[in-house]
Amino acid sequence: MGLIKAAAGAIGGSFADQWKDFYSIPIGLAPTIALVAAHKFGVDGNRGSNVVGSNSIITNGSKFIVPEGYALILLEDGAFTGLVSEPGGYTWDTEALDSQSIFAGDGIVSPLLKSTWERFKFGGRPQSAQTAVYVSLQEISNNKFGSSSEIYWDDHYLKSQVGAVVRGSYSLRITDPLLFVHNFVPNNYLQQGDAFDFTDLNNSAAQQLFNEVVGSLAGAFSSYLNAPEKQNRMSRIQSDSIGFGHTLFDVVDSHFKWKSSRGLEIVSTSIVSIDYDDSSKELLKNVQRADALSGDRGNSNLQASVAAGLESAGAVEGSAGILGLGFAAGSIGIGGIQQPSENGQQQVAPADSLISKMQELKQMLDTELISQADYDSAKAKLLGL
Repeated sequence: MGLIKAAAGAIGGSFADQWKDFYSIPIGLAPTIALVAAHKFGVDGNRGSNVVGSNSIITNGSKFIVPEGYALILLEDGAFTGLVSEPGGYTWDTEALDSQSIFAGDGIVSPLLKSTWERFKFGGRPQSAQTAVYVSLQEISNNKFGSSSEIYWDDHYLKSQVGAVVRGSYSLRITDPLLFVHNFVPNNYLQQGDAFDFTDLNNSAAQQLFNEVVGSLAGAFSSYLNAPEKQNRMSRIQSDSIGFGHTLFDVVDSHFKWKSSRGLEIVSTSIVSIDYDDSSKELLKNVQRADALSGDRGNSNLQASVAAGLESAGAVEGSAGILGLGFAAGSIGIGGIQQPSENGQQQVAPADSLISKMQELKQMLDTELISQADYDSAKAKLLGL
């Protein structure tokens, strides 16, 4: 017994017209549907209309067209009687000795899938009606997730715990359609012919996947950001959909055995938003300030801060102003401000000389010997700005 191959590859219209009656996937199938009952197309030659509905019960001699990106599975009482993963046309025959129950196709039937077939295949001649379903082998996208409250993880770069509400979506692929049907799909989708849609809010199995993904987010963030070989920053997650997708799947699979028990894997993710809590936002601001004070940019920022401080201190007349200048210079190490020399090398201006010149400039400005523009220009040159 089994499925006999009639034609391989993409099936043209003329071939379908020769058969008149055949089973295939329904027209206009949503891309988020993972499993659907075989639909029968009727005798009027109009292949664009589904004239029989979702009757997935087949008999000896039933014909099937398997489109690209789908697998056909036949079942009896929960046991598998047929599997096709190669596009083409097939006939179900319970008597022919040369029929086969499994076709390798191009890469989809791996040794693991063949092992699954041996575990769950039907062992004798069918005694009751067969049920036919199609399983998507394509990447199924737009599976949304989101945490209703903050999730927390330890961030190596920030050296602190970070909390945020995260929203996004992921794509997944069915790697073993037999495991998926046998271990995960509820019976009502096989018996009543309902479509198994990952985005259906009434699909309890799909909701279980959603909960498992959300429950794994904190571990995935921590693993992605703290891996010694990666040292990733938070900003990279939203641009590395494949890399973070693999990390998320590793965490999900380690806890819930998606691949080995359900035949599923996460392919990629898309993080739509990361809304940090108040303490994390403040921490990020501090880290950004610290980044701004590093390197050449940090030296420029430091010089600008010193200039503002000296001008403020110099505005105070008398000994208090001079004392303020000296205090500002000593406390922030003004003697170490770098100024370019004529040969391009950096040199250090002595603190005492700098203070003296700043005082002279201020006195000249106050007595209107120089204009404000002259003062600003001279100060900028003096400080190397």
